[in-house]
Amino acid sequence: MAAAKTLFELAGADLRPPRAEEACLVLIDLQNEYLSGPLELPGAGPAVGSAALLLAAARRAGVPVFHIAHRGGRGGLFDPEAERGRIIAAVAPTAAEPVISKTLPNAFAGTDLQARLAATGRTDVVIGGFMTHMCVSSTARAALDLGLRTTIVASACATRDLPDGRGGTLSARTVHEVALVELSDRFALIERDVDALW
Repeated sequence: MAAAKTLFELAGADLRPPRAEEACLVLIDLQNEYLSGPLELPGAGPAVGSAALLLAAARRAGVPVFHIAHRGGRGGLFDPEAERGRIIAAVAPTAAEPVISKTLPNAFAGTDLQARLAATGRTDVVIGGFMTHMCVSSTARAALDLGLRTTIVASACATRDLPDGRGGTLSARTVHEVALVELSDRFALIERDVDALW
């Protein structure tokens, strides 16, 4: 039996990593909420470290950077006025880097992210952030509909354990890998590490 191939491979799509001069970096929900408490992610620490390297590389290469922050309600998850809702210090934006607030998983929904990306004239989007199966996935899928070519840096993403619907639990690692495999079929190129970029 032949080895499995993605739809990208079957279609002969360009699978090369995006060039710095064609790309924008979108960092999704890298917020303190994921470092402790009910939404603490098992792989948050390494993912934040990788995202910090990705952010530094983007800044050196002159890649436009957009930070996405989920906005919750006061006193709850992602409270924008509390420490838990703030962007993690290691990947904090500079004054020149916009922070776009969202209330839905898809970072394009109800925000001006699409317009901001279009204003750069670039059509390659590189994504890192939280959670792989949720906001990263939703945003990557929407990006395809908007005519954008998306690359996800796997090491700069993480997610959490999920119930499997049968009384058990799927590990965060499994959820992360399955989400990436699904996206790799048609929605996004997957780069395992920051070193492959810029």
